[in-house]
Amino acid sequence: MDAMRTRCLRKIHTGSGWIEMQMEEDILYTALRKHMVERQIASRGISDTAVLDAMRRVPRHLFVPKNFQNDAYDDCPLPIGYGATISQPYIVGLMTALIEPKHGYRVLEVGTGSGYQAAILAQIGCRVTSVERIPELAKLAHENLKRAGVEGITIITGDGTSFSENEGPFDGIITTAAAPDVPPSLTALLADGGTMVLPIGDRDMQVLTCVHKTGTKLTISHHGGVRFVPLIGAEGWSEQ
Repeated sequence: MDAMRTRCLRKIHTGSGWIEMQMEEDILYTALRKHMVERQIASRGISDTAVLDAMRRVPRHLFVPKNFQNDAYDDCPLPIGYGATISQPYIVGLMTALIEPKHGYRVLEVGTGSGYQAAILAQIGCRVTSVERIPELAKLAHENLKRAGVEGITIITGDGTSFSENEGPFDGIITTAAAPDVPPSLTALLADGGTMVLPIGDRDMQVLTCVHKTGTKLTISHHGGVRFVPLIGAEGWSEQ
């Protein structure tokens, strides 16, 4: 990654004008996205072509603070302010693939953050409702999505675990903060045949958990250890 970044940056600095610099910057980030998908995501077993294509297209560097843009495609989470993070690219890809999203799916995201996960879902063609507890982050996500040219996302400020059942059903739910257990209010929002993915555990370490709903039956599967910020809300953790 670093060697490729050095070569691309060297090309950027050979330009003599702003337009040439901007063109070279676009080439750089396109190359970094391709590298990210091949080395970090597809190589780890994610094969959903819609997910991989969306992650090649969405400009992740527009969803991180400017001082972290050169690190946007690295294999790690990054801080976005207000105690929140943008997840590691592989985790975004894995969580997206686990709900098996399709064009036209109605998806609820709990924890908008900087808007990147919602942008991936929208790129696939999902109709996304995203709930963010922190007003400043909701505003930031709006700005990031507008700058990236992503449309079709509804962002709501509030507690994602206090949604009325009348707001559903959703074909998929992605929760980007860790809950102590599966929130009943969210399973109630799942459509029959729908899937929810979320981190379950304590405040420090969790297990990525997939919940598939068939009628009144919930089928649970686990997909490795993760570390997310805590889900604050009625069915999450209390704010400390």
